[in-house]
Amino acid sequence: MTDEALAELRRRRDRLQQLDDVVSYVRRVAQGRADLVRDALERYSDDGDPTPVYIRADLQRGLRDVLSDRLLAGSDRPPRPADDFSDHPLCAELDELCAAHGYSRLDVLDLHQLDSLLGALDEFERRISARRRELFAELDAVTEALVEHYRAGVSPGEPGNGSGA
Repeated sequence: MTDEALAELRRRRDRLQQLDDVVSYVRRVAQGRADLVRDALERYSDDGDPTPVYIRADLQRGLRDVLSDRLLAGSDRPPRPADDFSDHPLCAELDELCAAHGYSRLDVLDLHQLDSLLGALDEFERRISARRRELFAELDAVTEALVEHYRAGVSPGEPGNGSGA
């Protein structure tokens, strides 16, 4: 593999990792918002706390209870530093979806509106999750190509291999 091809593989891996960071972030936000909608739906059931989490006296504990699987769940991939992705088009798309379904008014939405919002959020999350799986596959293929290059006998930092992994 030429130095140029190796450098391009590294750039491609970096771009894929950055995109995965964005997709992972947006997916977690969508899941968290869906969890808050599910919590709001509990006020229509007989077995849940009828007070939506966002107006409970202990908001911090309520949010921790509702979002615990999002905040505490492990990942298949090592953690990476998180940037602010709020300006990314995927975040804008999620915000537009939420605005169109009245997410900012969870306390006044009726059962039908909450169900509609939840369905839209779940569909968005499924689409983002599918995209994330595609990214994982592509990232794994690029990483494997880099590993194969190093297994062939050229290690990072040696002359003729570019600028390290």
